[in-house]
Formats: sequence, structure tokens, C-alpha cells
Amino acid sequence: MAAEIGAVVGDWWQDINESTQWQDGIFYTLCAAYALVSSVALIQFIRIELRVPENGLTTQKVFHFMNFIVNAVRAVAFGFHKQVFIMHPKALVLIFLDLPGLLFFSTYTLLVLFWAETNHQASFIFELFFILLGLVNAAMYFIQVCIWVYLWIDDNSVVELIGKIFIAVVSILAALGFMVYGGRLFFLLRRFPIDSTGRTKKLHEVGSVTVICFTCFLIRCFMVLLSAFDTDASLDVLNHPVLNLIYYMLVEILPSALVLYILRKLPPKSDSAHYHPIP
Repeated sequence: MAAEIGAVVGDWWQDINESTQWQDGIFYTLCAAYALVSSVALIQFIRIELRVPENGLTTQKVFHFMNFIVNAVRAVAFGFHKQVFIMHPKALVLIFLDLPGLLFFSTYTLLVLFWAETNHQASFIFELFFILLGLVNAAMYFIQVCIWVYLWIDDNSVVELIGKIFIAVVSILAALGFMVYGGRLFFLLRRFPIDSTGRTKKLHEVGSVTVICFTCFLIRCFMVLLSAFDTDASLDVLNHPVLNLIYYMLVEILPSALVLYILRKLPPKSDSAHYHPIP
């Protein structure tokens, strides 16, 4: 019985993967989902800008604007999936699929930056962390660009494998960052008096965002490693639409939608002390 069920599921999975109609339907669904999240992020950015235009460039504003960019690029990539997945050289496909993932990493490290600012009240410690985070992002993009350039010149399967392992390492570092700084802020808030204004709501916010982001980056790490060592689990081919749907829903669309919902509160007009301009 188990073998028969497995065979039926396997046939169903294969039929969907090989069906042009299913491919188009799934990839256009991803396009619509990303476009919706992108629109929400842009609307939130505009609302914040209209609410506190005098604050200048804040972490909150940059976070929402980068969310808009990441999801918009993904929407375009999946909207034109027929052209994207067959581009040559293959390095172009990897750029279209990996670059938004790197931007997603940079976007959500802004939350870690904000939490680090809350944890480290001494300004020089926060500035050191800000510089360190900037260097980590710069190094990440530099290494990834080098991998893309090499693959453009020589489509080497070993270098492509190294590139996927690199994405997995970046993902696990992001997961650890959320666990460390999100956890520290959560336990810091728990030490506040129970009757402190907004304590319970802030605890829920920090705890929820930490769990969501830690989980999504951990899943990304696992799935990218699986894709690197198992060609049947490849995420950068046209005939794996079901796997792409599951992957991108779990690691980007649902986490982004949940975080945008949790962080939907606008900064107060009268007191903007917690929304400092980025150095």
C-alpha cells in the first residue's frame, strides 16, 4: 500500500513538473504573490514617509523599500520565467535567481542592526557593529560577483557548487544573527517591569520576527544544500515548478508577508526617538 501511494504521488509530481500549463500556472502564481508583497511594502514605505518625513533615512524606511525592491525583482523574474530559466550563459540565470536572495539577506540584516542598536546603548559599540555588518555585506557581494564572473567565463559545475554552498553559508549566518540578537533583545525586554508600556506587544513582535526569520533562513540553507548535491532538487531549472513554489513560499513570500504584518505599526508623529537616521 505504501509503495502504491508513493508511486501515485511520484507520478503526480512528475506530471505537474513536465506540464507546460502547470509550470506557467505555478510560476505566474509566484509572480502574483511577490507582486502583492512588493506592493504592500511600497505602500507601507509611502505611509511612513508621509507620517514622519522629517526623520530622513531611517532603518524602518530602508527596510520597507528594500522589501519592495526584492519582491518586485522576484515578480519580474517569475513573470518572465520562460525567458529567465533558458538564458545563456547559465550565469545569467543564477544572477536573476541568486541576487534577490542576497538582497533579501541585506534587507533582513537591517532588523538585526536595529536590534543591535537596542542591545548596545553605547554608541561606539553600535557603530562598530554597523561597520562590521557593512563589511560582511560588502564581502558577500564581492565573493558572489567573483563566482558569477567565473561562471560567465567558464561554466564550471564545481564553481557552481561552491556558489550554492556560499549561499547556504550566508543563510546560516543570517539565521544565527537573528537567533543571537533577537534572543538577546527578547530576554532584555522580559526583564522590564510587567506593567511597562508596550512590553507585551514588543515581546510578541520581537519573538515572532526572530522565530520567522531564523526558520526561513535555516530552511533556505537546507534547501540550497540539497539543491547543490541533488540534481532532482535543483531550484534553477524550469521543470521543477512545484519545488520552486514550496521553496519560495517558505523562505521569502510567507516570511516577508508575516514580518510586514507584524511591523505594520507606523512611527508616532510626536515622538520619533526610536527611529534614528542611519549613520
